[in-house]
Amino acid sequence: MKLNFQKDLLPHLLGVLIFYLLIVFYFSPLVFDGKVIFQGDILQWEGSAKEVMDYRAETGEQALWTNSMFGGMPAYFISLEFPGDLTNTLVSILTLGLPHPINGLFFGMLGMYILLLTYRVRPLFSIAGAIAFSFNTFNLLSLEAGHNAKIWAVCLIPLILAGIHLAFEKKRILGAALLALGLLLQLKFNHLQITYYTLIVSVIYVLVRLIFDWKKDGAIEIGKSLGFLTLGALLAVGGNLGRLATALEYSPYSTRGNATLETEPSGLDREYAFSWSNGKLETLTLLIPDFYGGGSQTPLPENSASEKALRANGIDAGQINGFVKAAPTYWGDQAFTGGPIYGGIILVFLAILGIWAAPKEVLYAFGGMILFSILLSWGKNLAWFNYLLFDILPGYNKFRAVSMALGITLFAIPVLGMISLEELIQKNNLKPLYLAGGIVGGLVLILAVASGVFFRFEAPVDSNLPDWLANALQNDRKNMLSTSAWKSFGFIAAAAVLVFLSIKQKISDWILGLALIALISLDLVTINRRYLNNESFQGNPSRQFFAESNAEKEIAKDTDYFRVLNLTEGLTQGARTSYRFASLGGYHGAKLRRYQDLIDYQLQNEIQDFVSKAQEGDFDWAGIGVINMLNTKYLIAGQEAGAVFENPQANGPAWIPSEIIPVSSNEEEIKLVGEIDTKAQATVNMEEFGVISAGAGQVSLIAHHPNTLQYQAQMDQGGLVIFSEIHYPKGWIAKIDGNEVPILRTNYLLRGIEIPSGTHEVEFSFEPSSYYATKTPMVIFQYLIVFALLGGIFLTYKKEA
Repeated sequence: MKLNFQKDLLPHLLGVLIFYLLIVFYFSPLVFDGKVIFQGDILQWEGSAKEVMDYRAETGEQALWTNSMFGGMPAYFISLEFPGDLTNTLVSILTLGLPHPINGLFFGMLGMYILLLTYRVRPLFSIAGAIAFSFNTFNLLSLEAGHNAKIWAVCLIPLILAGIHLAFEKKRILGAALLALGLLLQLKFNHLQITYYTLIVSVIYVLVRLIFDWKKDGAIEIGKSLGFLTLGALLAVGGNLGRLATALEYSPYSTRGNATLETEPSGLDREYAFSWSNGKLETLTLLIPDFYGGGSQTPLPENSASEKALRANGIDAGQINGFVKAAPTYWGDQAFTGGPIYGGIILVFLAILGIWAAPKEVLYAFGGMILFSILLSWGKNLAWFNYLLFDILPGYNKFRAVSMALGITLFAIPVLGMISLEELIQKNNLKPLYLAGGIVGGLVLILAVASGVFFRFEAPVDSNLPDWLANALQNDRKNMLSTSAWKSFGFIAAAAVLVFLSIKQKISDWILGLALIALISLDLVTINRRYLNNESFQGNPSRQFFAESNAEKEIAKDTDYFRVLNLTEGLTQGARTSYRFASLGGYHGAKLRRYQDLIDYQLQNEIQDFVSKAQEGDFDWAGIGVINMLNTKYLIAGQEAGAVFENPQANGPAWIPSEIIPVSSNEEEIKLVGEIDTKAQATVNMEEFGVISAGAGQVSLIAHHPNTLQYQAQMDQGGLVIFSEIHYPKGWIAKIDGNEVPILRTNYLLRGIEIPSGTHEVEFSFEPSSYYATKTPMVIFQYLIVFALLGGIFLTYKKEA
């Protein structure tokens, strides 16, 4: 078959060019000026990953363990690379060399374009749907926050669904290969919650296809499609074997896994998991972005009611300017939000139109995804439904921030909308246009003119403001809703008129497609510019964020091995200290469960008691036994050198207790560890490790690296030696004079070993089989996926030719 350039290639090249130019235009400071987006979470990640990345740069080896935060933990979810891994090269090629993380948005448009083409949606409509998908506010707000892995995971959903759809359309090799590629990359970016949602989406699609295809195709044909898809999924899993193996190894010991304390529940507790639940009415931001006042801090327009009220009450001009630039306009159910969840009113309008225009299997599949994901996003606001799923769905209780399910909503809406538009134009059917226009346009119009009748626009933050300012702010919220509703109504009217004119053949399909691209881009870009604009880009935010303070310079003079407690940062709220030192604190969503227990039951209380006494001049170093056993040599209370306090009671890297206290439960041990003298006494769970003897002598640290620690032991009497290292039961190997010995757990979470009398060399090495046994097979599977994709493209083209 001879390719027709104008018909077969030009529309697709045009689409790719539009996607590329849109990314370059919106993110021009990043592309041309070398600036970066100020992303709070990414700055924290830089602090967490500094030790791992420095070690890799210096030695060429992977640090599988990091001591930089929480006393030490596996580096699997911080910065993990595999030799020969193809995925970075694939990403660079498929995104035409665009920089991370904005390349994810480009790939999202490319994937959505491919998905819509598999449904035979014409290229211009597919381009419009692709732009709506990638430039929804869910993605842009996530980008601003630094949730780069989440963006990539979401933007890979269309390619995965395209593969599944092609397989059911009898293009099984190509479909399986696309599924394998999409899932390979999604698992690489390691956002398991989005992957879980992707599984839900896939199950909904497959169930609908089973219902519709069972009589038409029969069990054998369906079985073939499912078989190829299973093979594709297995290839993707194989291509991530190392990542998945390390994740499966670590998960049971993390805060997402089983409880350690006998009275604690497994997984995340409900209150924490559902703390970020979307309000039911907040779903209306899909139609009217400013329905709930935008973000928690939103600039007000000039001469707003709040500005006038502040002026009238004689407030200083500087204070007025500060307030109106970041006014607390949000009045929804969540504690905080960066902005509304919005993917374009035109796409919602077209998706509603699909109730009457879309093929039934498309409506049921993607309409089901929309409805189900919205119900999930309501979380605790639909408790009977979501609490049930939390309890019965396997693995669902490992995740939090259920409002994230709206990423699925904003994926399914453009798919349903653009397929519905294609069907409408092909059949020249005006009835769905009238019905959808009347319903969506009517609702938006009512809210534009009469929102004050239904809502009071009050928010909890109003109680902190004087009545005159709270009343003015509520008036501004009302005006924001009304203005936003009128804008949405205008976009609906423009789109409806264009579709009407196209059906009446007054304008060409090209004009309709280009006009929709322009309207959707204008709508979404203007909304997103509020939250991610040129002010969001900086030359090098990490340089300022990690600038060395005088306090840190003072500590850096000490070249010994120790940990630092930064009292100004919080134990779980920042990783700035981790950038230079081994820290007691850090920033990570899946800490080791035992360390989180220690924070909750001991460390927080010890810190509070110590600070309270220190403020009265009593530095009770002996009273912080848990902090001491973590070898915490320095405490930071400020930026200056004088704000550094050296702890004379730190236990050091290793020590030999004179008394062993047996315990029989984790509950007993974590309580007791806060009461004992951790330098002289130690707890050991005799149910797990049997009877352990106390010893005598000295132990000193000789060398330390992320994956290895070496000690010299002079034992006058054989017995237990405690090391100020976090116990992790997988991967760590202890050797005495080259002979492997078992590692004990002592003081609830520290490592210990029994060393016989005499002089000995002791070495700890971290050699997890989850990494070393899987890294080579993983790369082999990746090559198989590439070959399958090339073969699928060739065979499909040959068949159609």
